[in-house]
This record gives sequence, C-alpha cells and structure tokens, in this order.
Amino acid sequence: MTQRKDELAGNLAKVEERITAACVAAGRKREEVTLIVVTKTYPASDVRILSDLGVRHVAENKDQDAAPKAEECSDLPLTWHFVGQLQTNKVRSVVGYADLVQSVDRSKLVTALSKEAVRAEREVGCLIQVALDAGERERGERGGVAPSGIAELADLIAGAPGLRVDGLMTVAPLTGEYAGRELAAFERLMDLSTDLRRAHPAANMVSAGMSADLEQAVAAGATHVRVGTAVLGVRPRLG
Repeated sequence: MTQRKDELAGNLAKVEERITAACVAAGRKREEVTLIVVTKTYPASDVRILSDLGVRHVAENKDQDAAPKAEECSDLPLTWHFVGQLQTNKVRSVVGYADLVQSVDRSKLVTALSKEAVRAEREVGCLIQVALDAGERERGERGGVAPSGIAELADLIAGAPGLRVDGLMTVAPLTGEYAGRELAAFERLMDLSTDLRRAHPAANMVSAGMSADLEQAVAAGATHVRVGTAVLGVRPRLG
C-alpha cells in the first residue's frame, strides 16, 4: 500500500505542476481550477489513498462500479461527480451518491433526476454536457446536447425540484470542426458558458480537459479539469 501511495503522490504532484504552470501561463490563480480525479476502473483503496493525499473531488462514469465504491468510501470528505452517459434506469442509484451529474443532455434525464432527488431528499448539481460535434443534431457521438439546446435544458433543470443548474461540461470532440482543436473547442464552451450565465448567473462551472489536454482547458478558462490516467496510471487490463 505504501508503494501505491508513493506512486499516486508522485503522479498527483506532476499533475499539480502542470495545472499550476497552465494557470501561470494563462494569468490565472491556481485556486480558480479544481482538479477532479477520475477513478473509474480503480478500487476503493485508491480512492482512500487519494483522499489521504488531499484530493476532494472524484469522478466515475459507470454506476455499477461507482455505487459500491462510493458506499465503501462514504466516510471520506469527498464530492462525487458522475461523468458518464447516464441511462434513466440507473438514476435512482446515481442520485444516492453523486453530488453532481456532469452528463445531463436530455429532458427525460432531467425528469428522472428530479424525481429521485426529491425522493432521496437531496439536491443534485447538474452540468449540461455540450456536444461540440453535434451540429444541429440532438446528441453527439459520446452524448451531449447540441449548443442550440443548452438554454432550454438549463431552464428545465432550474425549474426542476431537487436539481441545481451548475454549468457546462464537454469532452474534446473526435469529429467535426473542432476535432484536433482542443483549445478552440474549450474556448467555444467558455462562450456558451457566458451565454448561459446571462440567464443563470450561478451556473459558473465549466468542466473541460482531461489528462492529455488539461493545459488547453485551463488556457480557455475551465474551472474544473477531469484527470484519470495522469494520476492513476494506465487502466489495468481485465482478466
């Protein structure tokens, strides 16, 4: 366990250096950017080590992995983010542990989240996942609503009991005009965030950037970066 803690501590330090350097280059304060460690496929023991090392935000993308892990780590001072595509039949379970759902992209999901949040007597923060590869189509290849659908979805969340509209999230697209142009993609998300905050001033979270492109996200103005591999290492093979 000591060896794994040393490994994670070293990786965290390197990521911290990258975020700090990116903030300096962008003329931003380090505290403007929150690190979310994506712990998918890794055990609860790693989450516990990360908590010991000062990590306060963790993310998961599959409920079947996240639910037992969150239960096992329920004593830790962590904020849990759900970042994967979410089916409505998993909403009840996800609402049981997720403080924020970053992948809200359709009205049916808003309705389901609201129902379960009220039932669980919880308030769940929602980020609208924006698909910058969607064009005018309803959803992107990896989920997300087209930019033209943000305002309607935000209003729906804001009016839904048990939910709070917190901001926007995106994944750098693999296709379309922003493919290979991460900085431009994240700058577009910031413009969309500015538009959103005119109607919903408190929705100031902008979640963008992962292990490979966190510098571009910080440069664009992201408030949260989601880092998995650079902290935890290459995912273990199954079997």
